[in-house]
Amino acid sequence: MDDLFQAHAALLEKAVAASRERGFWAAFAENPKAYPEGAASAGKAAFAALKGQPFDLGEEGGQAEEGARVGAEVSPFGPALGITYAARSVDALVAHAERAGEGWAQASVEQRVGVALEILARLNSESFLIAEAVEHTTGQAGPMAFQAGGPHAQDRGLEAVAYAYAEMARVPGAVRWEKPMGRSSIRLDKDFHVVPRGIGLVIGCATFPTWNSYPALFADLVTGNAVIVKPHPAAILPLALTVKIGREVLAAQGFDPDVLQLAPDTVEAPLAKDLATHPAIGLVDFTGSSAFGSWLRETLRDKLVFTEEAGVNTIVIASTGAFTAMCANIAFSLSLYSGQMCTAPQTIFVPALGIATDEGHKSFDEVTAGIGAAIDALLSDPARAAAVLGAIQNPATLTRIEEARGLGRIVRDSAALQVEGARTATPLLLAVGATDEAAYLEERFGPIAFVVAVKDAQDAIARATRAARQKGAITSALYSTDEAEIAAAIPAYAKAGVALSVNLTGGIYVNQSAAFSDYHVSGANPAGNACMTDSAFVASRFRVVCVRRPAAA
Repeated sequence: MDDLFQAHAALLEKAVAASRERGFWAAFAENPKAYPEGAASAGKAAFAALKGQPFDLGEEGGQAEEGARVGAEVSPFGPALGITYAARSVDALVAHAERAGEGWAQASVEQRVGVALEILARLNSESFLIAEAVEHTTGQAGPMAFQAGGPHAQDRGLEAVAYAYAEMARVPGAVRWEKPMGRSSIRLDKDFHVVPRGIGLVIGCATFPTWNSYPALFADLVTGNAVIVKPHPAAILPLALTVKIGREVLAAQGFDPDVLQLAPDTVEAPLAKDLATHPAIGLVDFTGSSAFGSWLRETLRDKLVFTEEAGVNTIVIASTGAFTAMCANIAFSLSLYSGQMCTAPQTIFVPALGIATDEGHKSFDEVTAGIGAAIDALLSDPARAAAVLGAIQNPATLTRIEEARGLGRIVRDSAALQVEGARTATPLLLAVGATDEAAYLEERFGPIAFVVAVKDAQDAIARATRAARQKGAITSALYSTDEAEIAAAIPAYAKAGVALSVNLTGGIYVNQSAAFSDYHVSGANPAGNACMTDSAFVASRFRVVCVRRPAAA
């Protein structure tokens, strides 16, 4: 059973090194052309074959059906998927996890890591199928669904495996302990055992079901915890495919596949609270709203809880040496996946008296108009617009856009794309005053952004960092040509616990977070209490127990 560890040892070694060096490294190719010819069409065909059918998690020796089937996923691009999933009660899920977890906990670190690496390799080979599932549950456009839902998510999972392995590798298996006592000594043989914390519950989100879930899923697995995956009811399929592949690898290696289970539910009969509060659940990972994240943190004081929640991501425009390129960069950041990203900017602070640029002084209105015009230019080609925007995952977002129109002066209105059957919306850009905090300091998920007129650059930075401390933020951006101003801003953003991007004007955007380099979420402001991925994210998922006895002669 150690064969898988040996088979993937080189990959693991590179991943551990990359997590320490923090430079660019990717284990799984993000370019679809790097995959075998015919893989894309095979993925589409496999997805088509799943629609309108009961999803098979492997009932023969696998996750047998023990309740009514559930599933009501509808593609944001139009049709219902018509896929149903085997349901289990909370008690049944826990009972199966407890039974399966016994053997999994007794496996060696190398065995568990080998299984996790094999699962990731098989997930990578099914990237096109997973991309179809992500696209037609989240509304991500095809290119993003492939990259973010497939290789980038797999890299994030591998990153968690690398961190967990490095932490567990610090623990020796057995040592001879000898304490000098004058002319003699005391000798003990000590064995150290890595012990899991309990059953892990991973609560998935509707917009990035794989990218946000894989770090927790794989961190729990390799540290010896059985895992229950509770997908969002609107995006079950991507995680169902993940669990199916994981169960197949577990079974092939002689483990009970119930080490990894799927817990599909419905909006009408949710399982998350009942699962999270079950005494046998030891770890809970959640991505989603602040309301539920706060409830989890306040209620589950006797469990380990890791959350990524809502926040208000900001941009400060103090000055720029590349006005047109800056506007284009911001326009893409506001438009990508229709702003439905936890890293998407929402609130843009601009001095009311304008800014200095390479094109001369620009007034506040000229800055806002420049951003609006850049959005129009980006989305002027219908095919490109569809590829950038994707679709709106939740109909409630359209209602949110409609309500937001009254919160400020409309610089650029939101409109639907002419894509038959798809639920779409371009960015809504509003201009507001600094006192309109109720408008721009409330997270308004989706393609809604505010340009806020403030006193000056110092006021802008102070407001942006205060917003991160009080409301939470995952990303922030600063545009300035003043190096002293940038140097003074960096510690303020660091104290606010928010990642800062400075003067982005090229092909890198504030929305993007790279595995093995960027620390996604800091855990240092209300946007989340954990970072994906660092040592703290994995180290508390296991404990070390020592067995000692007098040394053998």
